[in-house]
Amino acid sequence: MALRLAGALLLAACAPAFCQSDDLAVGKLLVASRDLGDPNFSQTVILLVRYDEDQGAVGLVVNKRTDVPIQKLFQDLKEAKGRTDPVYIGGPVELNTVMALLKTSSKPEGAAKVFGDVYLIASRELLTQTLASKAEAAVFHTYVGYAGWGAGQLEHEVDLGAWHIMRADAATVFHADPDSVWPRLIQRTESQIARVSTLTYTLQRP
Repeated sequence: MALRLAGALLLAACAPAFCQSDDLAVGKLLVASRDLGDPNFSQTVILLVRYDEDQGAVGLVVNKRTDVPIQKLFQDLKEAKGRTDPVYIGGPVELNTVMALLKTSSKPEGAAKVFGDVYLIASRELLTQTLASKAEAAVFHTYVGYAGWGAGQLEHEVDLGAWHIMRADAATVFHADPDSVWPRLIQRTESQIARVSTLTYTLQRP
């Protein structure tokens, strides 16, 4: 029984609902819990693009698409002319800041790897170069603003249950229907919670 119970606890530790703040890292997704009441983050999915326990964290909301096309955001850039793919709201902080995510098999010079073959573009020069390369909308998203936390803030929120931590994948980050991303992930999370809870209860019974 002790061995079986240990196995149940191990499963619980790996389930999204049981993730602790030490699971936080660049390339992880934060899935807002149903109880998260902050209107800035309600029903959001955030990709962590920078994380440091001592300096805080930066993330981009990947499921808030706007009706504003890239060409309108960058009216002064000839490279953006004709780009009708939409801009995303990356978060409530510094809405005059623009960053982008690009999925590519070769690392762009000056870009920061987030996970797999997905890179963060944080400079205007690199953004201009990427637009000039005609990167397709299916692998290139532009974000205005970002989500930011000071040292210890995000860890505290995770420990309070505000966020579920999941491993990121490109299909989620660049999903063609961003409105479906949070409902799908939260349902997956809750299903895993239910399975682990049932298994734990079963193995704890005498």
